[in-house]
Amino acid sequence: MAEHGPHNAPETPWWRSAVIYQVYPRSFADGDGDGTGDLAGVRQKLPYLAELGVDALWFNPWYPSPMADGGYDVADYRGVAPEFGTLAGAEKLMADALELGIRTIVDIVPNHVSSEHPWFRAAAADPAAPERELFWFRPGRGPDGELPPNNWTSEFHGPAWTRTTDPDGTPGDWYLNLFDSRQPDLNWAHPAVRAEHEDVLRFWFDRGASGVRIDSAALLEKDPALPDLVGPAGAPQEGGHPYIDRDGLHAIYRSWRRIADSYPDPRVLIGEIWLPDHERFARYLRSDEIHTAFNFGFLTCPWDADRLRDSIEETLAAHAPVSAPATWVLANHDVTRTVTRYGREDTSFGFAAKARGVPTDLELGTRRARAAALLTLALPGAVYIYQGEELGLPEVEDIPADQLQDPMALRSGGVSPGRDGCRVPLPWSGDAPPYGFGPAESAARPWLPQPDDWAPRTAAAQDGDPDSMLELYRTAIRLRRAEPALGDGTLAWLPDAAPQTLAFRRGDRFACVVNLGPTPVALPRHDAVLVASGPMAAGGELPADTAAWLRM
Repeated sequence: MAEHGPHNAPETPWWRSAVIYQVYPRSFADGDGDGTGDLAGVRQKLPYLAELGVDALWFNPWYPSPMADGGYDVADYRGVAPEFGTLAGAEKLMADALELGIRTIVDIVPNHVSSEHPWFRAAAADPAAPERELFWFRPGRGPDGELPPNNWTSEFHGPAWTRTTDPDGTPGDWYLNLFDSRQPDLNWAHPAVRAEHEDVLRFWFDRGASGVRIDSAALLEKDPALPDLVGPAGAPQEGGHPYIDRDGLHAIYRSWRRIADSYPDPRVLIGEIWLPDHERFARYLRSDEIHTAFNFGFLTCPWDADRLRDSIEETLAAHAPVSAPATWVLANHDVTRTVTRYGREDTSFGFAAKARGVPTDLELGTRRARAAALLTLALPGAVYIYQGEELGLPEVEDIPADQLQDPMALRSGGVSPGRDGCRVPLPWSGDAPPYGFGPAESAARPWLPQPDDWAPRTAAAQDGDPDSMLELYRTAIRLRRAEPALGDGTLAWLPDAAPQTLAFRRGDRFACVVNLGPTPVALPRHDAVLVASGPMAAGGELPADTAAWLRM
């Protein structure tokens, strides 16, 4: 039996085994009754999060922002958006959470700022402003500069360039925006940009943040020549890709690591890195760079035993040379929710495949999502849970077009439904919207509409129900914390496992078996079933789309 992954150390750092819960603040809980989630709402729900058993909270951006892209258009890195609360409130939230044993990870957005950021406002107002050097302003191509400087395209559809208007009303230079036009890219070749972000790290670390999640971590550095992309999108070209995974990024993250390591309780750096090359991905996880990175290969993998096993093998093999822990995640604020995705004929995920009207079997998707929860929580390393996954929430796919807010939907001309469907505010209690999202006396409607059939999915409805998704997560996380072999450590595949199953041992006395096939399978010899994602078959076999944790 081949073993994979780093061996457990006596004093394993918390982040190597953590269960981290992702909070999308706008949609978690509304403390002040204005229809938008806020930090006061999170503070009120800290007992819920403590009972769930998570080790840390990762917050999507809570900074002042025009909200052109859900807060990823940052106007002030050192503040808190008024709709979310105050800086003092954020400090109080972090302190209260820590008293319950829950750490806080804040989101850092270094690739771009909001067009309302003071730097960009100065740059846009005057073609001669020195702040232009902090961005990528360039003259256009064509006789009158009417064409963008190159052929790069935005992640949100359309060109990656926006033309300015000079003070005299004539068309001016263009600026780079790999995302929305209201998210101008920063020039990381400029020392002021680097110094600013290093100071921002210290700002949040000094206020109690235990770590940062680095948004779009592989995009910061650009080829200064800004050459056209050639060949298929993302294809290698001479000199490497002009803005993805450039070698100069590593010096940036080594400087960040020195800052993180300078604290008595070292802070953690977590990268959002989408790279198909495992060797280049692992470079970011060397001992003097980023601690961990999101595992998008696993997240996008279809519900298929062979494909999932390959993904797990590749993930552990990629992390092993740098002794970094793997991370496992099924969903986040950008992707189709797991219950919906796993209920479709195509159970993989890709942004190009996001579409309305795809047939979905939610009962099947829920059964698979329950099994997937036990699978991820049993794998070596850290696990991320996106808010609402523990409630089994499906994607909301019937949001009226005039209520969509995601620029991915708006810029696509109706081709993409965007990401609002996984960002719908959580249902806490009650039989109808707003399901206790805000104070009982509040008349404000949540910022995105909630479905009318979510009453059985509220936290209150699931609390104490042994068959609910919420209690499955609570039980599994509690067992995970108590089981010495779980979290960071090794994995050994069980020999002679039935076809279309995943079966592996963690340590000597724990095993996880997941049946992804169409018929029940016999379990390996064991002393007890610790937890299962669904009822066993009449003869004690493991049914289709079901997982079990075993005491061996």
